[in-house]
Amino acid sequence: MMRVRAAAGNRQRGWLTAPNLAIPVALGRGGILANKIEGDGGTPRGVFHPRRVWVRPDRTKRPTTQLPVRVITPDDAWCEDPADRRYNRPMRWDGSGDRLVRDDHLYDIIIEIDHNTKPRVAGRGSAVFLHLAREGFKPTAGCVAMTRNNLLGLLTRLGRETKIVIE
Repeated sequence: MMRVRAAAGNRQRGWLTAPNLAIPVALGRGGILANKIEGDGGTPRGVFHPRRVWVRPDRTKRPTTQLPVRVITPDDAWCEDPADRRYNRPMRWDGSGDRLVRDDHLYDIIIEIDHNTKPRVAGRGSAVFLHLAREGFKPTAGCVAMTRNNLLGLLTRLGRETKIVIE
C-alpha cells in the first residue's frame, strides 16, 4: 500500500509514502478533496489502483513495471466532457479533451489510476493520473506529480493490486 498526503502547511504539495519510500509530490491546485468535481483542481481523496502505464516512446524507453504499458500516439486524448459518453476514458484526439501528446514533459510517462471508473459518474473528475512534475513542483489540475526518477522507481513497485490511498 502507498499513501499520498498533503504536506503540513501546503495543500498543493505532499508526500507519497510506502515502506522504505518517501517521494515528494505536487498535488492539485485545490489540494486533496473528498468530493472531487470536474475542473475544481482537486486531487481526489480515496483508495485507487493503478490500471496501466502510458509512455511517449520518442521521449522515454519502456519502463520496468508489472503493469500493462500502452504507447502514447499523436491521436491519443482523454475525454473530460461530462456530457460525452466517453467521459473519463481514453479517446481519439478530435480537437477536444486532454491531449496526451504535449510539448512539455508532464505526460511522457503516465500512470492511469481507477479514479471515477466503477461507476463513472459524470462531473466527478477525469484524467486523474500519476505523472511527471513541472519544474518547482507547481500544482497540477488534480493529478499527483513527481520527478522522472521517482516515477520510474515507483513503477518497479506497482502492480494492479497495489492500493494507492490518497488522504
